[in-house]
Amino acid sequence: MRFASWLAVEPVPFVPEVLLHQADDMHALWEAVGTPAPPYWAFPWLGGQALARYVLDRDVVRGKRVLDLATGSGLVAVAAMRAGARSVLAADIDPLSEAAVAANAAANGVAVRWTGLDLLTGPVPHVDVVLAGDVLYEQQLAARVLAWLRTFDGTVLLGDPGRDYLPRQGLVEVGAYEIPTTRELEGVTMKRTRVFTLPPGGPAAGAP
Repeated sequence: MRFASWLAVEPVPFVPEVLLHQADDMHALWEAVGTPAPPYWAFPWLGGQALARYVLDRDVVRGKRVLDLATGSGLVAVAAMRAGARSVLAADIDPLSEAAVAANAAANGVAVRWTGLDLLTGPVPHVDVVLAGDVLYEQQLAARVLAWLRTFDGTVLLGDPGRDYLPRQGLVEVGAYEIPTTRELEGVTMKRTRVFTLPPGGPAAGAP
C-alpha cells in the first residue's frame, strides 16, 4: 500500500485482537500524503475503537450483513468480521482508505468489501446493521449522517467520544469505555467514549 513506510502493523490499543497499520506521527504523514483532509485511515480513532470493542464483546453482528460507514482504516469492519458478521461493506469517500482497508483486512485474515461511493446521496444499502464511528465532528456532515441513518429500519450503532455535534436527544447509550489516546490526536491521554443506538424514526438531528 502507499505510504507503507510510515505505518507499523500493531495491535489496536483498546482492541488488541485486531492488527492495524498505524502511523505514529499524524502531522508528518499528513504532509507526506498531501491531501486536504487528514489521513483518517492511518489511526484507530476513539469512536471506532469503542464500536470495535462493542461488536467483539456483544453478539450484535453475528450472521448479519454489516455496513461500516466512514470506515477509515477499516478497524470496525475487521472487528465485525471477527465477530462473525456474514459480510461487511466498508465505505469511505477517501480513496486512500481502500488500500488501508485491504491491507488491514489481510493482516487479520478476513475479507471486507470496500466502496468509495458517497452513500449519503442514496438509500441505505441492503444490510442489517450500520456501524458508524466518529462521524459527528462537523456540523453539516453530522446532520446529513443522522438524517440518513434515521431512514434505516435496521440496527444502527454509533461510536463517539463526545464530538461537538453529538446530539443530546434521540440516541440511546448502550456502552461506554475509558479509552487511552494521545495528546496529539485528542489533547488528553484518556477519553470516555460511548456507543449509542439510533432508534428508527427518532427525533431529527438538532443542535448539540
